Amino acid sequence: MATSSVEYTIGGVKINFPCKAYPSQLAMMNSIVRGLNYGNHCLLESPTGSGKSLALLCSALGWQQAQFGMSALTKNKETENNLPLPEESQPKEQSIASRLSQKFQSLLSSGCEKDDDFQPDKKRLRTAAEHKVDALYKLCELPLNISFFFSIQSPEPCSRCPCASTKDGVKEKDKDGKKKIPKIFFGTRTHKQITQITHELKRTVYSSVPMTILSSRGHTCVNSAVAPHSNRNERCKDLLDAKDGKSCHYYHGVQRMRDQCTLQRVHGLHDAWDIEDIVALGKRLRSCSYYAARELMQDALIIFCPYNYLLDPMIRESMEIDLAGQIVVLDEAHNIEDCARESASYTLDHNSLLMSRDELDGMVSSNIRRSKHETLRNFCYSLIKLESQSLMSERGYESACKVWNGKDILGIFHNLGITADTFSILKQNLAAVLEKEERVGLVNGKEDLVQIPTLSSATSTVLKNLFMVLGFIYSTEDNCRFAEDYRVALQKSYAWTNQVPPDVADAQGFIVRPRYRQRQSVRVKTEVLTLSFWCLNPAVAFSSLSKSVHSIVLTSGTLSPMGSFSSELGVKFSIQLEANHVINKSQVWVGTVGSGPQGRKLCATFQHTETYAFQDEVGALLLHVCQVVAKGVLCFLPSYKMLDKLRDRWTNTGLWEKLEQRKVVITEPRGGGKGDFDELLQMYYDAIKCCEERDGALLIAVCRGKVSEGLDFTDDNARAVVTIGIPFPNIKDLQVELKMKYNDQHCKSRGLLPGNRWYEIQAYRALNQALGRCIRHKNDWGALILVDDRYRNNPNKYITGLSKWVRQLVQHHDTFSNAMQSLVAFSQVQQKVEGAPADSQTLSSAVSSPNSHVSVTLEGQGLPTATEPQTPRSYVNLLEPQQDTSPSTIQFFSRTQLKAEQNEKAGELNRKVESRVLVLQG
Repeated sequence: MATSSVEYTIGGVKINFPCKAYPSQLAMMNSIVRGLNYGNHCLLESPTGSGKSLALLCSALGWQQAQFGMSALTKNKETENNLPLPEESQPKEQSIASRLSQKFQSLLSSGCEKDDDFQPDKKRLRTAAEHKVDALYKLCELPLNISFFFSIQSPEPCSRCPCASTKDGVKEKDKDGKKKIPKIFFGTRTHKQITQITHELKRTVYSSVPMTILSSRGHTCVNSAVAPHSNRNERCKDLLDAKDGKSCHYYHGVQRMRDQCTLQRVHGLHDAWDIEDIVALGKRLRSCSYYAARELMQDALIIFCPYNYLLDPMIRESMEIDLAGQIVVLDEAHNIEDCARESASYTLDHNSLLMSRDELDGMVSSNIRRSKHETLRNFCYSLIKLESQSLMSERGYESACKVWNGKDILGIFHNLGITADTFSILKQNLAAVLEKEERVGLVNGKEDLVQIPTLSSATSTVLKNLFMVLGFIYSTEDNCRFAEDYRVALQKSYAWTNQVPPDVADAQGFIVRPRYRQRQSVRVKTEVLTLSFWCLNPAVAFSSLSKSVHSIVLTSGTLSPMGSFSSELGVKFSIQLEANHVINKSQVWVGTVGSGPQGRKLCATFQHTETYAFQDEVGALLLHVCQVVAKGVLCFLPSYKMLDKLRDRWTNTGLWEKLEQRKVVITEPRGGGKGDFDELLQMYYDAIKCCEERDGALLIAVCRGKVSEGLDFTDDNARAVVTIGIPFPNIKDLQVELKMKYNDQHCKSRGLLPGNRWYEIQAYRALNQALGRCIRHKNDWGALILVDDRYRNNPNKYITGLSKWVRQLVQHHDTFSNAMQSLVAFSQVQQKVEGAPADSQTLSSAVSSPNSHVSVTLEGQGLPTATEPQTPRSYVNLLEPQQDTSPSTIQFFSRTQLKAEQNEKAGELNRKVESRVLVLQG
């Protein structure tokens, strides 16, 4: 937990920050508080490395804390006169609000271990005042574990801010008459990013907030009979149903860690924890960390999860997530449009449909809930009939397709007997057959309760997803308005699979198989048939979400152009912000390079990238960069296909060997398990820390891949980022083509981006994310090398799509040698600055800074504010500048000292990296 903080008052809300905030952070916190006060939606862009995560956490939790304070104080005033107290004690004691505030403050400062209420009972007389405080706790119904986090603060009256004008949702009360305090659902793109966010939370005074993390069984299951398998979801559900007579003993022990009080007071998770902490605790207690995390949601005030958990209605239902009246924060939300479209879409392969039909047919034949299973089976037959009777058009090599729009599919379904009314009956039947039910039957000749068989998890998943999509299409609330936002595509392609030939009997009917010789599999080309329900309008899923929540905060380092989010998501973002970066311009080298060392023009279009001349020139360029830039270098390519081509070519020409002589070379795997990827990533970091024979490492990755989004490559881990070309989506992809046509159709009526502009934006958001891996904090430095001739030849088109902070620093270089000379000079200057001794006074204060708490009020003018068409302007200004009081330890090592300490480990590490890279990549 943070030991020092600066207190800001923004919009009438006191926010504790672990250090002096950057201007961009103050602007973000101002925007968020204003949005939460009014119940408006926020769209906030802040460059990667500018501390937006801290600003998000502190402002949202500070606002939430203020709501608890106002709620308790209001309740105190309502109940103060009704509390029975001895007459002689009334004139002598402090105000109730003051006593309650003192109790909360003492709990916050002392922690669980020192609180008398949690120690063994002592035989002593309690004063009337203490009885009164305890009564207030019961009346306010604030759990004691929450009291460790929240201290009651009397809100200061403010004439300039709308702190009293909160949204109706905050004023609403629940059934018991209590004021509803919104929970914070904090969604980010990956589980890895959740770990980074909880690490930031641990730095703040809000570290003890009751929290939980929702994640998949793949990340949290601790049952050794389930966790290692790919079908862990099905195995888990089978154990819970005890289908084989076995159950999960970890699940039965979930009560050991499923409430916030036990987690903090008994198991010691006082501060913010991550997935690894809860998994380790689950293993130690033999308790299910997956279901414990879900149980913890009930009393949690902030819930972390991947944001598809919040967007996908199926996951929300399975996780029992209720977002009504809550705060939704979506970090790294640059691809939220794609995620929203995917959450309202579903693709079904032909074999899964056949298996579902066969299982339903078996239920009907066995007379198990016959009438209900029969309607579901007929529904599957209708889809199979749709597939079999459709004439597809050829599309490319060995592929064909047939596409229907929303109106067409409604007509086809109507002819198949599926209408809005019959679909309602289908949903009721599905809900009925999924319910567990027991009936009296004969078991070993005796009457006993027998559980009625239910559908497998595979079939139920197929039907649930299909009904989810049809639920949007047949939405009666909007009179099937969303039907036009869908395209249904039937696609046929071919794939090569390994199949073992069947056993063949001899003339006498015998089958003889050698005992030790395995039958060799045969490569067989098989037809693949898929039926896709594609939602082309992200507002279908997102607008229903925005109607029920208190506020939505979308933030990322790459949101521009901002206007597309409102039109695509169907939500009005009344508060918008584009914050500046916190770094000095001299800390970043941004240059475009249009030719290679041999002078050949580099334009990474499809026609050029297929040539050996382009591939060789790019390889020579990358080798030069690795020779010029020390430590870590990241290289991002538009696709895995290009990565494979370049690696094959460079291996044949010997360039790959030259790269490996200079740096440890690691490529991003296309697939594989999470453990393999994490191991490769750790090898990259280790090679940079301990390098003797080779100077650091080169990581070749792909835009939109695992490396390009969300991972942190701070300091030496990324002294240069090289991007080859512009990562446009695959123009031949059917879904991309349909989305572009859809936008062209509705660009005027709905304000959507035209198809071509939408297509370009997808490329630049992916590119900007890759460029953002480099600069990760205020003192970081690095080079951004954009390799493509189009940047210099047509800057009005290709530079405008870059992030604001990158766009302002771009320099075009006529020749490759000029670019390298400039890059060498930049690196030498930065290394001198980095190695220069710090000012003695600054070093002394940084090392020996005592714990401090500085209070700053922000009310005047001076900082950039969010654009807010519907709300009056309010500005924040730092009236009393303060030095950064966050404690830090600075150590200086000369290159000679560092090298001497690393020599011992370097040889062993290099051998380990080489061998493991060969195993994982080869």
